[in-house]
Amino acid sequence: MNTMVLMAGILAGLATIGHFTAGTKMYLKPFLASDLDVIPKNVILSVFHYISVYQILSSMLLIMVGINYENCMYDPTMVLNFIAMNYAFFAGVQIIISLSSSVKGGLFKMFQWIFWVLIAVFVFLR
Repeated sequence: MNTMVLMAGILAGLATIGHFTAGTKMYLKPFLASDLDVIPKNVILSVFHYISVYQILSSMLLIMVGINYENCMYDPTMVLNFIAMNYAFFAGVQIIISLSSSVKGGLFKMFQWIFWVLIAVFVFLR
């Protein structure tokens, strides 16, 4: 068992649940109810679900590898590093956007970067 990878997987799973619950309620539904054209709405809906698929698969993989790290039939380093780098870049992009936005206290109102940093750090510390 690798506790750091398992913790990253559990945290990623919790973030996925938040994506489907709070994310849908606070961001996706209001956006889809707006007066924008149907094409941008459907593009954003697709992006939302692309992220959903990524979050589900990466959470499952992190949890599976975290539980059975020593008995993996392959060296999981490349896959784990890929997942960690994705989350690290997600965090970086969100931090840049929140700091450069006109939202007061954007860094804390757009707080998802905290999850992304923690997931990446836990994987890198394995």
